[in-house]
Amino acid sequence: MGASRKLQGEIDRVLKKVQEGVDVFDSIWNKVYDTDNVNQKEKFEADLKKEIKKLQRYRDQIKTWIQSSEIKDKKVSASYEQSLVDARKLIEREMERFKICEKETKTKAFSKEGLGQQPKT
Repeated sequence: MGASRKLQGEIDRVLKKVQEGVDVFDSIWNKVYDTDNVNQKEKFEADLKKEIKKLQRYRDQIKTWIQSSEIKDKKVSASYEQSLVDARKLIEREMERFKICEKETKTKAFSKEGLGQQPKT
């Protein structure tokens, strides 16, 4: 029983950190799109990348737990399994948002894609 209680404590801690990480990610995301200063934008994008890396590490841990026998054998509450799945999906959604942001910043102004995005005047 002690091992499952320890596992539940670890899961709670990681789920809390995931939620905090997503909140920080959203905050930085808003800063990236609110600023017009190129230097600040690059700094915020670097911060965004650092935050998504943290979230990816948590996602890897969550995937390990979802596959583990303790979770599958219901030694911990079924609500934990659903919470883990929800947290994984939340992180994956943020990863998709980051991929879009990264693609926008990597697009060169005079490339075919960049010219296609420019409003025609």
